[in-house]
Amino acid sequence: MMVVGNCLVSQDIGTVCFRCDLKRCGGLCCVEGDAGAPLEEDEIGKIESILPKVEPFMEERAVEIIRDEGFWTRDEEGTLCTNIIEQRECVFVCYEDGKALCALEKAFRAGCTDFVKPISCHLYPIRVRDYGEFKALNYHSWQVCASALCNDRDKALYKVLKEPLIRKFSEQWYKKLEEAIEQGLDY
Repeated sequence: MMVVGNCLVSQDIGTVCFRCDLKRCGGLCCVEGDAGAPLEEDEIGKIESILPKVEPFMEERAVEIIRDEGFWTRDEEGTLCTNIIEQRECVFVCYEDGKALCALEKAFRAGCTDFVKPISCHLYPIRVRDYGEFKALNYHSWQVCASALCNDRDKALYKVLKEPLIRKFSEQWYKKLEEAIEQGLDY
């Protein structure tokens, strides 16, 4: 572990090399699991405000679930997360050529919104846990993403996920992370 600002960062963030391969996995990270995507409290209002612009990109059954139950819930631990369909995929999953995609991201890429997707999804496979004064950043390893592991040092998690890391923590924080990893500080 190393400390960057108020974050405890796992060594994996600098050493695991990851190349998401949607063709091989089909977007299973948005389908598998026992709960939806973790949400931050401020994301609830943001998503609520753009729902009408996102609905055209969504599966019809998801639109119905959102109308009946809402798009968010709490998991067994009380964490805010997206609602899921039939104990499986996130309500924002949409399918294209047999692959699970994110309707929020599709709406963003189409220029319909300014919200790309929940930060937990944008940062994946890095998971952030809040411990009051500190946050812990860890690599979430599971079989669904095994095909994404690679040996290309240019695909180290902190490099691949630069944009969402900056979105979450700031460019100044990212520069400190980059420096710490590249100089091997605190490992």
